[in-house]
Amino acid sequence: MDIRVAWALFCAGSLLLLALSWRSMRRPGSHGFPRFLAWVGILALLVLNGDVWFEERYSARQLVSWCLLMTSIAVVVTGLFQLKSRGRPVAGSRNDGSLYDFEQTTRLVDSGIYAWIRHPMYLSLMLLAWGAAVKDLTGMTLALAVFVSLCLYITARQDEKECLVYFGTDYGDYMQRSKRFLPFLW
Repeated sequence: MDIRVAWALFCAGSLLLLALSWRSMRRPGSHGFPRFLAWVGILALLVLNGDVWFEERYSARQLVSWCLLMTSIAVVVTGLFQLKSRGRPVAGSRNDGSLYDFEQTTRLVDSGIYAWIRHPMYLSLMLLAWGAAVKDLTGMTLALAVFVSLCLYITARQDEKECLVYFGTDYGDYMQRSKRFLPFLW
């Protein structure tokens, strides 16, 4: 891909992400700010590796990449289903400017995928980033995947602080019996 086209796609995509995240940008201390940075990092990975997305379709790197990407989709779909069906999201109920409507749960979700991990949505983004990075793993894509992972770790930590304020000790108890991203590990 021509560098000017790639740069134009990245800039246009970043502006779109900024438009979707403008409320989060007003509150840099919220979990929305590092999440925005993670999204921009993922966009950079998608643009950088756009040319190699379907090259060498059956190579080991492509198979690993597609496994990560498909797992990302499964995790986000499962997480969204649980939030919508169990969390009873009510728009405006927890609106501090950094939550999307589906995130504004009025009930702690601790079943389904949330019984094992607290942040399946962020895990899904991490899997997306690594899946895109593995398409053509270079120093730059590796650095971007690590950056995205770090941003999502910071996002999860801040989100946990916000949930502790909203849900209180119930969330603290939930933190004791679940992992942040990977069941039984982390």
